[in-house]
Amino acid sequence: MSEGDEDLPRDAKIVKTLLKSMGVEDYEPRVIHQFLELWYRYVVDVLTDAQVYSEHAAKAAIDCDDVKLAIQSKVNFSFSQPPPREVLLELARNRNKIPLPRSIGGPGIALPPDQDTLLSPNYQLAIPRKRQVEAMEETEEDEGVDAVPSQEPSTEVPQQHTPQRVSFPLSKRPKIT
Repeated sequence: MSEGDEDLPRDAKIVKTLLKSMGVEDYEPRVIHQFLELWYRYVVDVLTDAQVYSEHAAKAAIDCDDVKLAIQSKVNFSFSQPPPREVLLELARNRNKIPLPRSIGGPGIALPPDQDTLLSPNYQLAIPRKRQVEAMEETEEDEGVDAVPSQEPSTEVPQQHTPQRVSFPLSKRPKIT
């Protein structure tokens, strides 16, 4: 063992020996603590499951069969086997029977329609229509001719001012180099 191994706990020495036996020579010292935490968590989970199995079987204490069952259930739950090659080939054949959709665009990168991109105009201007403004001015002048204003409320509905919407595409600026 090296110089710093005397003050390490027994479990840390075991993890260090396991790493060395697997050919891992260079690692951070925190790796040992991470492996120890994983190891302790796994043991606690297995023993907790074994205790549940022992209580279910109405046993007074945990025995070897309970621990084996807990380990087996942990392995079955944690690790799954990939499906056989034949099953994967059959799935691939079924999926590949459906042809891919034809490409709509020409060569190059296919882009979504203009309305779905950020390249289209992104603002609108509200420009009032000239005719409506002039018509409103003329009606005001006509009312000024009547010297005695009527005491009755006016039933005339003012014309709605609906602006005209106009959008402008952004022009490309020349690159300054």
